[in-house]
Amino acid sequence: MSLATKRSLYKEKLAFMKRTTKSLEIFEKASKSIPIGVNSNIRARLSPYPIYVDRALGNRLWDADGNEYLDYQLGFGVLMTGHNHPNLVKAVKERLDKGGITYGAEPIDCYEVAEEITRRFKLDMVRFQCTGTEATLWAVRIARAYTGREKVIKFEGCYHGTNDYLFVSYYPPLAPTKPMRVPHCLGMPEGAWKKTLVARFNDLNSVEEILRKDGDDIACIIVEPVAMNMGVIPPEKGFLEGLRKLSNEYGALLIFDEIKTGVKLAYGGATEYFNVTPDMVTLGKAIGGGFPISAVVGKREIMELIGPGKVVHAGTFNANHICITAAKVTLKEILTPSVYQSARSLSEELAKGYEEIFEDAGIEAKVSNVGVNGHIYPGISKVKDYRDYLKQDSEMWWSWAYAMMNRGIIFEVLTADDQWTISVQHTKEDIERTLETFKEVVRGE
Repeated sequence: MSLATKRSLYKEKLAFMKRTTKSLEIFEKASKSIPIGVNSNIRARLSPYPIYVDRALGNRLWDADGNEYLDYQLGFGVLMTGHNHPNLVKAVKERLDKGGITYGAEPIDCYEVAEEITRRFKLDMVRFQCTGTEATLWAVRIARAYTGREKVIKFEGCYHGTNDYLFVSYYPPLAPTKPMRVPHCLGMPEGAWKKTLVARFNDLNSVEEILRKDGDDIACIIVEPVAMNMGVIPPEKGFLEGLRKLSNEYGALLIFDEIKTGVKLAYGGATEYFNVTPDMVTLGKAIGGGFPISAVVGKREIMELIGPGKVVHAGTFNANHICITAAKVTLKEILTPSVYQSARSLSEELAKGYEEIFEDAGIEAKVSNVGVNGHIYPGISKVKDYRDYLKQDSEMWWSWAYAMMNRGIIFEVLTADDQWTISVQHTKEDIERTLETFKEVVRGE
């Protein structure tokens, strides 16, 4: 980190602390009863303490101190609908007036949401749960049941939730050539994570090397079609097609983890965008418009393994009435085919604007944009995998993040490994304001 970056980061952090004193008070109180003061570790990456949010509307949110932010974080990419979309608010209120969240029985319209998802993703059957971690856990379990095999292939630096099977090599130390297979946290049993083998994203040779050695015991290959836990890294030409071919050749299932990309990348997710159909898809985040719902989607012959005496899939809050209502409105009324082109155009305009600012300032930075998501990589000009991602100047990114917050804009998810999201409630004026503000930040104004 350069001296200029250190000074900028220090100055902006001080300014941040001056304008967020109530968040500090809440943090000090919360830390007495909640470990590190938050209920998801990633929220603590903002230092020396996180902000605590009071309310949100449209594409704005307000913190405990009353500071207003133009929001591109959008609940870690959940809210392509924007905050409190009026259609969602109306439908959920009406559902609550009918009696509550869950009754221990199925909603009368749950099949409508399932049919909408299967139509979009060209698959046959769906099971719902509440979180992405649950969805990937179930997808892997079902794949193991279907194939009679135990091992899983994932990719270095990719995140698939915190279950013991997949919370592996998320932020691993770099081995000279092959990825290291390491658990990401304490408490993970060796018998679980050692069943997961790790390849390099955008490197078919590394996948085939594993399959040649362990192919008879590989149940599935799970991949983010666009790697979105190291910014935004799209698949190189032929990569997803190559995974489809290899999985077919070795009898493994191909799972697209679309918790982040599904119904944001395109109307039909990565299947539509890249024209590659996997055996299973996991969905979450955006499908519920901000309400906690996820889905495992798959071919009929795979999903029919779910049932008594076979794969037991259960959960008290699975497909609860509120979340099914939210998903139905989100998918059938808000994220309709007509909204994608305009949202993608705004994201492309934002990315192009950032590129022009860097070019004018003589700053090396890669701006990556796919669909409605993008990320700025300071200090590097290309990125194809986790190893490239680690070369970015994270401290410079953080200096920009604090500077933008201090000027009323959360320009990406508040971690250097995530991305911005454009919602249906963002406008061209928002993009213009963001670029003008960022230009001032880069100039040191």
